Amino acid sequence: MGNGLYLILMGVQGAGKGEQAKVIAREYGIPHVSTGDLFRAMFKRSDDFAERIKSILNAGNLVDDDTTNEVVRERLSQPDAANGVILDGYPRTPSQAEWLEQHLAAKGEKIAAVLLFKLDLYVAFKRAFGRVSDSAGNTYNIYFNDDGIATVEQDPDPNKHYPPRVKVTLKNGEIAVRRADDADAAAVIKRIDTYIRETAPLIAHFQTKGLLREIDADRTIEAVSADLQHIIDHINA
Repeated sequence: MGNGLYLILMGVQGAGKGEQAKVIAREYGIPHVSTGDLFRAMFKRSDDFAERIKSILNAGNLVDDDTTNEVVRERLSQPDAANGVILDGYPRTPSQAEWLEQHLAAKGEKIAAVLLFKLDLYVAFKRAFGRVSDSAGNTYNIYFNDDGIATVEQDPDPNKHYPPRVKVTLKNGEIAVRRADDADAAAVIKRIDTYIRETAPLIAHFQTKGLLREIDADRTIEAVSADLQHIIDHINA
């Protein structure tokens, strides 16, 4: 069998997967592969494969399993992925999971672990809806890290969004920047609902195979990193 380290990260928005993926990538020398990033990268390409994916995305449709698998196959074939990868946002369906397992088995490799970041859903909502940043890139949260925040008020939105958005003013006088997909509470809740719906069958799939490892994500970055390193070192021994 091969010696690659193939990890899958699962977890609701706000669980800190992105931050922990950076730590794992640095510690173990394997790339963080996000399917969202892979799809966005297609807009910088003009080959036939990229054009096919762009037409799907531009039409507002979901990319089908076979095409998604092909995108992942292409990424896994690149030199920096020779020793493994951290997969984030993939697989999203049991069908994709089965394809991945078969693809790795054909190379003498296998999934080492599926790391499920467990987080209370209300905490997840507050982490996403509450996060803002200033022009220098410093981040704050109206619920958890409000030292630099002066006021939080309903945004006088002429479009009358519901639920209402909030306007955050920082102590330095700036109006805080919010990610567009975080600014609307309804959009945040929709993403959480989608995650629950999509994840349930995958959790069952990986539990059956004995690959699932649960991590308490409601802790400091350092505590979660230490837990992850212990798990990875144990399975990779």
